[in-house]
Amino acid sequence: MFRNTKLLTSLILFVFLFSCKNDKSTASQSKIFANLELNRGDLLLCGDPNFGEVSFSLSCRYDLREKFNLGLTLIHSFEYAEAEKVFVSILDQDPECLMAYWATAMSILNHPLSFKQNPKSLKRGEELLKVAKKLSPNNEREKDFIDAVSIYFKDWQNLDTQSRKLNYENKMEELYEKYPDDVETAVFYSLSVLASAELNDKTYTNQKKSGKILEKLFKKYPNHPGIAHYIIHNYDSPELAHLALNTARKYAVIAPASAHAQHMPSHIFTRLGLWSESIKSNIDSAQSAVCYAESVNPDANWVSEIHALDYLVYAYIQLGDNQKAKSELNKMNQIKEVFPSDHFASAYALIAVPCRLAIENKNWDVASKLELPKTNIDWKKSNWPVAMLHFSRALGFSNLGETFKAEKELKSLITLRDKLSNADKTYERGQVSIQIEAVRAWIEFSKGNSKEAIDFMKLASTLESKTSKAAVTPGEIIPAEELLGDLYIALNKPKEALESYKLNLEVRPFRFNGIYGAAKAAEKLGDIKLAKHYYNQLIELTFKTNSSRPEINEAKNFLTANSMSIVNNG
Repeated sequence: MFRNTKLLTSLILFVFLFSCKNDKSTASQSKIFANLELNRGDLLLCGDPNFGEVSFSLSCRYDLREKFNLGLTLIHSFEYAEAEKVFVSILDQDPECLMAYWATAMSILNHPLSFKQNPKSLKRGEELLKVAKKLSPNNEREKDFIDAVSIYFKDWQNLDTQSRKLNYENKMEELYEKYPDDVETAVFYSLSVLASAELNDKTYTNQKKSGKILEKLFKKYPNHPGIAHYIIHNYDSPELAHLALNTARKYAVIAPASAHAQHMPSHIFTRLGLWSESIKSNIDSAQSAVCYAESVNPDANWVSEIHALDYLVYAYIQLGDNQKAKSELNKMNQIKEVFPSDHFASAYALIAVPCRLAIENKNWDVASKLELPKTNIDWKKSNWPVAMLHFSRALGFSNLGETFKAEKELKSLITLRDKLSNADKTYERGQVSIQIEAVRAWIEFSKGNSKEAIDFMKLASTLESKTSKAAVTPGEIIPAEELLGDLYIALNKPKEALESYKLNLEVRPFRFNGIYGAAKAAEKLGDIKLAKHYYNQLIELTFKTNSSRPEINEAKNFLTANSMSIVNNG
C-alpha cells in the first residue's frame, strides 16, 4: 500500500512538473507569437470553400490534419493571408506541431516567384523559425522541411533574393532525392526550380525541368491545386503555353474558391490568343476577389481584382471591344486605395491599362496626357510601371510631332532605367531599355530621320526577343516587333512591315493590331489574296463584338471591293 502510494505520488509530481514546463513553454511561445504579429482571425472565404485536394503526412494532433490540409491547398493557390490564419490557429492549439511552423513560414514567404520579398515578412519568418528550431522534431522529415525553409530566410538582410532562391532550391533537391515518394516534397521542389529561373533565360531550362516533374504527378493527383497551378506558371510563355492548355482548363474547377485559380488559366489563354476564355476567367476572378475584399477591407480593392482587370482589358482590346475595355478602365480610375499597397501587380496594372488602351488605339492625344493614378501606392518605388507611363507619353508626343516634349519623356525614361540599374534590378532595367530604344526610334521618325528610326526600332525588337515576359503582365504596352511593323508602314515599306507583323503574330497570336497591320501591309504590296486572308481573320476575331473600331469597317470595305478579283485570281 505504501509503495503504491509513493509510486502514485511520484507520478502525480512528474505530471505536475511536466505540465508546468509545458505551460511555461506555451506561454513563452504565445508571447513570441504576439510579437511576430501573426495573421489571425476567422477564415474569409467566398462561395464554395473548395481549394482542391492534398494529403500531408503529419505527426501533429490527429484532429488538426484536415485543417492543415486546407491551409496547404490555400498556399498552393497563393491565398497566403488566409493560409497563415489556418496554420497559426493550429499553432495556437498545438504549439509543438513543428510542421505548422514550416507551413506558417511558407505562408509568410508570400509568393516565391516575386522579384523581391517584403523585409517585414522576411523578419517575421526568420523569428518564427527560431522558435521552431528550439523544438524537437518527431522525425527526420520534419527537421528537413524546417531546415529547407530556414535557408530561404537565412541572412536575408545581406543575401539577395535570387541567391536565397538558389540556396533553397539546392536544399529542396536534396529532399526530393531523399523522399522520392513524397508528393508535397516533389511539388515544393518543382516550385523552387521554377522560382529560381532567370526571367531572361529563353531556353526555359528550369521551367521544362519543373514542368516534367509536375506533369508526371498530375496524372496520379488530378485534383491537386499546386500541381495544376505550377504547371501553368512553368509554361507561361509563348513558346511553351500549348503544353499547359489542358491543365489551364482544369485548374479553376479544381480550386473554385480561389480568385487566383480563376485567373491563372488566363495566362495560358492570353499566350495562345484565346480571348473569350481569358475574359470569362478574369470576370470570375475579379468577382471572387471583390467578394473577398468586401470581407477584409470594404474601402479598398484587393490586388487580385486589379491583376484580373489588367488581363481582362487586354483581352477586350484584342477583340476590338473598346466599349467594354473603357468600362473596366472607368472602374479602375475610381480606385483610391489598394491592398496590399506595395504589391507590384497593382502598380503595374493601374498604369498599364490606360497606357495600353491609348497606344493600341493610336489615340496619341490621350497617350500624351496620361497621368499617374491617384492611389495609395508609392510611385517613387515603382520605377518600371512609372516608366511605362513616360514611354506611352513619349509615343504620343512623337506621333503628334511634339518632338521636344517626347525628348523630355525620354530623359525621364533614362533616369528611371539608371535607378533600376543602381538597384540591381536586371529584368526591369531590360524592359525599360527596350522602351528607350523604341522612343528614340519614333523621335527620329518625327524628325524625318528614317534610317536612324529603323535602326533604333530594330534594336528595341532584338532586345525584346531575348527576354521572356514576367507573369505579372499579359503583354507589353505594345510589342516592339509590332511597333517596328507600324514604323515600316509609316515609311511606306510594306514588305518589311509584313515580315515584322508575321514574326509578331507567331509569338503573339490573334492580336488585333498585329492582324490588321499584316492585312494593311499585304494590301499595300498588292497581294490581294493575302490581304483578304488577314482581313477575314480580323472579321472572325471580332465577329461577336459590337466593335466601333474603324479597322473593322476598313476590312469589310476591302473584302466587298475585292470579292470579284479574289475569284478571278483563283
